[in-house]
Amino acid sequence: MGPMSGHYFDRDPSADDRRREVRVQVLGRDLSFTTSTGVFSAEHLDHATRLLLESCDVPAGPVTLLDLGCGWGPVAVMLALQNPDATVWAVDVNERALELTRTNAARHGVTVHVALPHDVPADLAFDEIWSNPPVRIGKQALHELLLTWLPRLGPTGLARMVVGKNLGADSLQRWLGEQGWPTRRAASAKGFRVLEAARGPAS
Repeated sequence: MGPMSGHYFDRDPSADDRRREVRVQVLGRDLSFTTSTGVFSAEHLDHATRLLLESCDVPAGPVTLLDLGCGWGPVAVMLALQNPDATVWAVDVNERALELTRTNAARHGVTVHVALPHDVPADLAFDEIWSNPPVRIGKQALHELLLTWLPRLGPTGLARMVVGKNLGADSLQRWLGEQGWPTRRAASAKGFRVLEAARGPAS
């Protein structure tokens, strides 16, 4: 990805693979995860992801859920723990992130389908997409990413995204509505918004 060499957006990060253990206390659970250099928020569960997990209810029943931009897997693992009947997919372009997500799902005894974007079956529809999207890839790339995955939602599907207010959450909310994805603010705290996008009449 050009100038961001060594950044966590890289498919194969060049940073040394220095593993560490991170303790996460969220939703009444006390869990340990393996993280590493070269992935997003390797030192702790970031505030945005915590807000996403704590402000949104995981749907019950045999639903299909996607963690888009899974990093080391906290969202995917928590979705699977909160709803053992769900089919959970975790997608990232970073190979190290995918390896860590596999490791963390296994250590917590849950099944998560971990994949590069192009390895997700083309006909698979999702009931919900959960994401702390990579806003820093730039507006155009972010828009392309969302317009690739939002149409994969089922007719009554929802996308739950956490975005920093100073990183354009409010303009993203407006843009999603203009694209046919009516979006409401589901939660707000510590400078972050949780946006909830649904399929509009025209989308």
